[in-house]
Amino acid sequence: MGCLNNVIPFSLIVWGQQEISGSLASIFNATTPFFTVILAQFLTQDERLTLPKVIGLVVGFSGVVLMVGMEALHGLASAFWSQAAILLAAISYGCAAIWGRRFKGIDPMVSATGQVTASSLIMTPLALWFGFPHGYFIPSGDVLGAILGIACLCTVAAYILYFKILETSGATNLMLVTFLIPLSAIALGNVFLQETLSTDQITGMVLILLGLLIMDGRMLRSIRFKTIG
Repeated sequence: MGCLNNVIPFSLIVWGQQEISGSLASIFNATTPFFTVILAQFLTQDERLTLPKVIGLVVGFSGVVLMVGMEALHGLASAFWSQAAILLAAISYGCAAIWGRRFKGIDPMVSATGQVTASSLIMTPLALWFGFPHGYFIPSGDVLGAILGIACLCTVAAYILYFKILETSGATNLMLVTFLIPLSAIALGNVFLQETLSTDQITGMVLILLGLLIMDGRMLRSIRFKTIG
C-alpha cells in the first residue's frame, strides 16, 4: 500500500512536473477515478461499472478541465514522458484504492500508520542517495514549518480519513476526491489569498458537484421515487 499510494505516485508526479505545468498535471491526476472504475470492474465483485458512474465521471472531469482552464491542454503536444508519468501515478492511485479494500475491518489509524511508515522506510535511503548529491543542508524554520504542516494535515489526518472512507464507501467513491482537489485549491486561494473566481471556475465547481451527485446515485433515486409516487 505504501508503494502504490506513496512511493510510486509521489515520485512520478514530482518527476513529471519538472516538464509540465501544475494545471495540466492536475487534469491528468483527475483521471484517477476513471482508472479506479475500470480496475474495479475487473478486480472486484461489488463495484461494477454502471451508467450513472460513467455519466458522473464525464461530467466531473469536464468540470475539472473547465475549472483549470482549456489553455492548460495546450501543452499536450510536448513532454510525452512527463505526461505519461502523471497518468501512471493516477493508475497507481487506482490500484492502491483496490488493494486497500483488504484492510476493511482494521482501524484506519493502524492502516494509515503502516502505509506511511512502510513508504518512509522505502523512500528514506532513496532520498538520501538521490536528494543530497552535494552533501547535507540544514533547512530553515519556514521549511521545517511547511514540512510539519504537510505531515500533520495533508498526510496524517488525510490518510486516516482515506482508510475510513475506503472502508465505508468503497474504492470508486474514494477516488472521487481527485475531482475536489482543484475545487478546494481555488476556493482556499479565494479565501486566504484574495484570488478572484472566474465564471469558468464557478461553472466547473458546479459540474464537479453535479458529477459527484450523479455517481452517488441517491439524488437520482430520490427523483425517480418522487416521480413514481
